[in-house]
Amino acid sequence: VQLQASGGGLVQAGGSLRLSCVASGRASGRAFSRYTMGWFRQAPGKERDFLARITYGGGSTYYADPVKGRFTISRDNAKNTVFLLMNSLEPDDTAVYYCAAGLRLFPEPDEYDYWGQGTQVTVSS
Repeated sequence: VQLQASGGGLVQAGGSLRLSCVASGRASGRAFSRYTMGWFRQAPGKERDFLARITYGGGSTYYADPVKGRFTISRDNAKNTVFLLMNSLEPDDTAVYYCAAGLRLFPEPDEYDYWGQGTQVTVSS
């Protein structure tokens, strides 16, 4: 599975962005709709942090505390795409954002199998 993230950019604090991640190809005989998808971010000099995940059919979502209530993950299996809507952005949200695909239904952050290349989000104060 190849993942292509997009939608990053420069935004002022308090603003919003929607990231997209398009999947192509198959692995282990699975289509996109059979992967749990996650979003992560990595700020300069820091470790990569888990943000959110959504299960195969979108029936279950889970968020890390720092983004709960501000970020929303969703997916469109017909378009092989997962989204991350980010509201009320803060300068601390500045990072490279990555999408990932996991074969497990509820993967731990280190259990995702495929990763996208990342998209830069910069929030100015």
